[in-house]
Amino acid sequence: MTQSVAGDARPIPAIAGIGLRGPHQAHFLNDKPAAGWLEAHSENYFAEDGIALATLERIRADYPVSLHGVGLSIGSVDPLDTGHLTRLARLVERIEPGLVSEHLSWGAVDGRHLNDLLPLPYTGEALAHVAGRIEQVQDRLGRQILIENVSSYLEFTSSTMPEWEFLVETATRSGAKILLDVNNIYVNSQNHGFTASDYIESIPVELVGEIHLAGHTVQQYDGHEILVDTHNALVCDAVWTLYAAAIARFGPTPTLIEWDSELPPVETLLAEAARAQRTMDSYGERAA
Repeated sequence: MTQSVAGDARPIPAIAGIGLRGPHQAHFLNDKPAAGWLEAHSENYFAEDGIALATLERIRADYPVSLHGVGLSIGSVDPLDTGHLTRLARLVERIEPGLVSEHLSWGAVDGRHLNDLLPLPYTGEALAHVAGRIEQVQDRLGRQILIENVSSYLEFTSSTMPEWEFLVETATRSGAKILLDVNNIYVNSQNHGFTASDYIESIPVELVGEIHLAGHTVQQYDGHEILVDTHNALVCDAVWTLYAAAIARFGPTPTLIEWDSELPPVETLLAEAARAQRTMDSYGERAA
């Protein structure tokens, strides 16, 4: 299951890849390890003619690359940041990524940016608002994007639908696809008390264009256990089990191992990607 793209972009194959992080760039430039594909955070490459962008262009010559945004605040009630969107459009045109994705969240209000990806209330009003914003982004980029479900630690009392229904309706109305973060589904299921497998089964197969896997940590707050999406650990066994269920439903899908802090050697990330690949290969063997 791959995303069709125009121009000279290399489509992201339905195999496992890893996130491209600064400390590992030299390894990819010099040693060229066998990663299926790489995902770069868009905002790290907004500076035109900088070293970071030149490095990404060199790496892109050897690997399929996707761009994953963290700062557009697509769910905010602030006007869309046209400067940010223009820089993203220039980067997309220059790199020609196989996939472009953003989070179904907000992180800015009154021009002030918060260091978090905050969830939306799951209401009809919020749905219409964010779907329209995604359409604006896609029109500016001239291409379909993927929207990612995010982790959360509190729920809005104003929500009128479950998270998965909101995600599906947002993608359907906007014409976007879904980047399904399996770890975030598991984190939210534990924090809010729903069944993670029900979430997976509620997502139409044709909407899923990519999957994310990551590690999380368990913290205590006010006498309660909370799972926090920290991206600083191995994928846990429960998330691997949920991923196997996702692959059984959606088939082999571009899968990304995320690790953003306390970075291990790149070999650790490649080993996690290899485990994801074995899950997809096993599905293919059963289906044959």
